[in-house]
Amino acid sequence: MDIVAQLKIERDKAAQQVNALNMAIAALSRTTTSRGSRGRRTMSAAARARISASQKARWAKSRGKVVSIAKRKRHISAAGLANIRKATKARWARWRAQK
Repeated sequence: MDIVAQLKIERDKAAQQVNALNMAIAALSRTTTSRGSRGRRTMSAAARARISASQKARWAKSRGKVVSIAKRKRHISAAGLANIRKATKARWARWRAQK
């Protein structure tokens, strides 16, 4: 067989391998860039305020100042409190009935 023909065959095989590698690279690069198209994340004003307060407290602590972060107290509604009272009375009534 002719040496030139063998070299052409080898060149074609190498070209096919390069094409296969290029396709694999393209497929992998598409998956990594698709993550970034999610959009901008938004944060609520309350969350920003909490983060800001805690960061200010960290800076004050590093400077040697004492700062307390006031947490918002949670309150139960009147209807919720009434439901708890009603359930407690019913539970005690069942307990007394068993005795």
